[in-house]
Amino acid sequence: MTEAVQTSSSFTPRVFSGIQPSGDLHLGNYLGAMKRFVDMQETGIETVYCMVDMHAITVWQDPEKLRHATRELCAGFIAAGIDPAKSILFNQSQVPEHAQLAWIFNCVARMGWMQRMTQWKDKAGKNAQNASLGLFAYPALMAADILVYHATHVPVGEDQKQHLELTRDIATKFNHDYGADFFPITEPVIEGAATRVMSFRDGSKKMSKSDPSDASRINMTDDSDTIAKKIRKAKTDPEGLPSEAEGLEGRPEARNLVNIYAALADTSVDAVLKDVGGKQFSEFKPILSELAVEKLAPISGEMARLMQDTSEIDKILDHGAERARAIASPILKKTYEIVGMVGA
Repeated sequence: MTEAVQTSSSFTPRVFSGIQPSGDLHLGNYLGAMKRFVDMQETGIETVYCMVDMHAITVWQDPEKLRHATRELCAGFIAAGIDPAKSILFNQSQVPEHAQLAWIFNCVARMGWMQRMTQWKDKAGKNAQNASLGLFAYPALMAADILVYHATHVPVGEDQKQHLELTRDIATKFNHDYGADFFPITEPVIEGAATRVMSFRDGSKKMSKSDPSDASRINMTDDSDTIAKKIRKAKTDPEGLPSEAEGLEGRPEARNLVNIYAALADTSVDAVLKDVGGKQFSEFKPILSELAVEKLAPISGEMARLMQDTSEIDKILDHGAERARAIASPILKKTYEIVGMVGA
């Protein structure tokens, strides 16, 4: 199911998105991001995908684990269907233009904008004075990630929509302050049945690698037996499945499993319920397990194969970074000229 990308701007359509390499890729990353990235790769529009390792270190990371997680994430991208020949695939720290443009945007963005970011409030919590400056400035770096490629579209989950709105604010203010129609006003692409995958333990919470219960998520490295076991034990309610989507209201666990099935099958929730409406979860879970194993087991197997020789992954990332810099460098150079920097 290929997502349409339309733009009425004068900018060449280009898609950018990124994922933090903080370990333990899970089903939510795949359905909410990677699968959609693959779909967009097939639209014929240039696609730029990034492992945002600079974002990862806004909270402390073990260096060896970060290196491993970056390579494993790259393996996940490729195993999911991202073709490094079709898409630009690289890790953020290899392209210094991200950090350089982020400083410009630090000087454009306002403190009040940053303080309103819900992710800052959630991650810093009551201990904001001990949080890193990088965590506070995270949204300006995210804006730079996007705008250093003049990206016109970004596939995001609902939880990242606020950050993309800030990116639009930064672009608008920069263009206004300098009297230049230079940065595009990037559009979010929020589509699909499972852009926000929820926990198997609590349907009101997002599936997350930080959840202490491994049973709350399907990891992309899980084998077939583990995938089936986790789905079998996923929390549900005693009612049968409805025949229409309205019947999922107030039933977060039921909605989550149906959404996952629809996303894996590339179909709609209504189409799923037309087939399984009236079934009990004892009947539906084996059907979902079979589909999940069919779709996910080959990905975990390919990830394991790729991780056996990480030198090939490093070559892919190096080549991707060269291609990324070929786009980013002239955009940064022109930004410096607009700002008034000598010798840019």
